[in-house]
Amino acid sequence: GGPATDTRALTCRQCEAPLRPAIDDEDTMRFIDFFDQGAARNPDAPCFIHDETEQTFTFRHLREITLRTANALRADGFSIGMKGAVLSPNDAVGFACLLGIVRAGMVWVAINPRNAMDENCFVLDNFECEILFYHSAFEAAVEAIRKRVPRIRRYVCIDRPGANAPALLDWVREQPADEIDPGTGPDDLVLLQTTGGTTGVPKGAMHTNRSLEGFFANMYGVFQFEDTPPVYLAAAPLTHAGGYLALFVLAQGGTVVLQSKIDPKLLCSAIERRRISYLYLPPTAIYGLIASPAIKEHDLSSLRYFTYGAAPMAPEKLRQCLKIFGPVMLQAFGQTETLFPVTYLARADHRGADGGPADEKRLTSCGRAAPFARLGIMDDSGKLLGDGEHGEIVVRATSAMAGYYKNPEETARANAFGWHHTGDIGYRDADGFYYIVDRKKDMIVSGGFNVWSVEVEKVLQSHPAVMDCAVIGVPDDKWGEAVHAVVELKTGQEVSGEELIALCKDRIGSVKSPKGVEFIEALPRSAVGKVLKRNLRERYWQGQARRVG
Repeated sequence: GGPATDTRALTCRQCEAPLRPAIDDEDTMRFIDFFDQGAARNPDAPCFIHDETEQTFTFRHLREITLRTANALRADGFSIGMKGAVLSPNDAVGFACLLGIVRAGMVWVAINPRNAMDENCFVLDNFECEILFYHSAFEAAVEAIRKRVPRIRRYVCIDRPGANAPALLDWVREQPADEIDPGTGPDDLVLLQTTGGTTGVPKGAMHTNRSLEGFFANMYGVFQFEDTPPVYLAAAPLTHAGGYLALFVLAQGGTVVLQSKIDPKLLCSAIERRRISYLYLPPTAIYGLIASPAIKEHDLSSLRYFTYGAAPMAPEKLRQCLKIFGPVMLQAFGQTETLFPVTYLARADHRGADGGPADEKRLTSCGRAAPFARLGIMDDSGKLLGDGEHGEIVVRATSAMAGYYKNPEETARANAFGWHHTGDIGYRDADGFYYIVDRKKDMIVSGGFNVWSVEVEKVLQSHPAVMDCAVIGVPDDKWGEAVHAVVELKTGQEVSGEELIALCKDRIGSVKSPKGVEFIEALPRSAVGKVLKRNLRERYWQGQARRVG
């Protein structure tokens, strides 16, 4: 006997790279099944509320839109495996369209409405999108897309008739709200999620029904809403982390409250009025929130989970959050390629034995492995390292991608030695907590010493005048690379570069301290809030034979 599984090698249809062994498994939940599971719990409960307009959609109503959309797609000649996208701000009907794409057995291509036009056109064209649902706010953008992405053969405007595009409700009106079988199996592609685009041309991480099931399994293992369904405030774009969290909430029969932008006053008002129990924001947005007077003007006690992720968070600002919001903070770490959480710092992990905030070291951890993920620390030769040793964080998890779309070279590189390589340098302590010290590409080699930019940034962010910062390596005749800080100050605050350098020397020593400090009105950020260090580096490394990053 051996294991009762089919171990024939599979090759991904999209990237030609080897996939996991085939498993005859008809019990895997499909992507759309999770929404249907939530809808079945209470069909007449609200699933989406537009906070600014009060427009409300019940599960029954939204599910009917997804069914009619899926049937309309099939009637229009779109078949299993074809690609579709949605270009929209946070909108309930826009979300129904992406569910309709998946329900029809097609592949949802996630594009961020805040991305530059060039990036979205590249994604739509290179990921072979053939239908685009769009909100009328993007009518001008769609005119440009029509010229640059000729493979898209159908446009549908989700909120009204568009220019040469039917309104969604007119397009689906004659279609039945009948059940439709997506026709996809566990390892069929259902989602193409673009990488953040912070390092050049975006890649498409391929996610299957199986990897989405892995995401839900980890989420259920980490977040517990036992008494009442969660009420989630979605201000971050639904095309990325915010959308995955919305799906998780909907799967439990919960409610998603939509906001069109991240604004501290709107956030605090909605938390109080809607009795929000679940909130996610990236650290940059949290810094703006805790600096706003609005937090003192509203009752925020309904929050049970305030999740943060996507970038490191300064311990000093995390302590402020614990003081303001109470013991509700939870960090989730993951990637486009692995989904999340693959590690998490639980609410209890933020507290010390005395009930106050945990010590600074623990607050810099990204937590322990999620229930359905294995992690390791690996050196460049593929050897797994022991506790306390620095190396690349690698992951094995059901939620990991099947590969990069039509990119076997990058797929093989990411899956070297049988583990997914995150590109994050870190270590694990004796208690199983993981610590990220930097991105592999962001390490600065100054005078022969490795300097981790994250370590320097944490010290700078502890200064009360600093809103956010980025530490980069710049060319230097003496040091090879010099540590350079680019700092964004809080409104109305002042501090000199000399003061910040002195603070760093006192905390981490002169070798790691910045040799220069530059002040900037606003740090360049991607559409999901990550600081674009390559943009900052570019000015310094132009014309250099050697570059970092």
